[in-house]
Amino acid sequence: MAKEKTPVTPAVRMLRAENVPFTGHPYAYEDKGGTSVSARELGVDEHSVIKTLIMEDDGRNPLVVLMHGDRQVSTRELARFMGVKSIVPCAPEVAQKHSGYQVGGTSPFGTRRIMPVYMEETILALPRIYINGGKRGFLVAIDPHEAMRLLKATLVRVAV
Repeated sequence: MAKEKTPVTPAVRMLRAENVPFTGHPYAYEDKGGTSVSARELGVDEHSVIKTLIMEDDGRNPLVVLMHGDRQVSTRELARFMGVKSIVPCAPEVAQKHSGYQVGGTSPFGTRRIMPVYMEETILALPRIYINGGKRGFLVAIDPHEAMRLLKATLVRVAV
């Protein structure tokens, strides 16, 4: 573990309970700064910073999408893959209700509600990913294969 104090979030509790090796990386959070700020603050490539997006299908069923920080999600392609009419990002208050995390601090680990997780398949090509640890200004570095195993993620190709 990192020497700096690691916040104890539901995500950190889950990673520890599952014996998943990770390192904590706090950084100076900037409102609406996104992955470009966290990448800059940690001195890593934005492509290896993975954003956790809470979305819902046309039946209002929530889902999690993991995407490279420097890419966007083609909701049309994701909907086609899932066999639904549409996928839209959740409003911040809805996303918080589903995940239990404040927007800007959403982790795919330890969410309040169990949701299907869709991971951009090229994430697995990275040696290490930086993903939110459940608090604004806190990322965890983890092996992407461990993240996929733990989240039982479905691989997709929906990056644009």
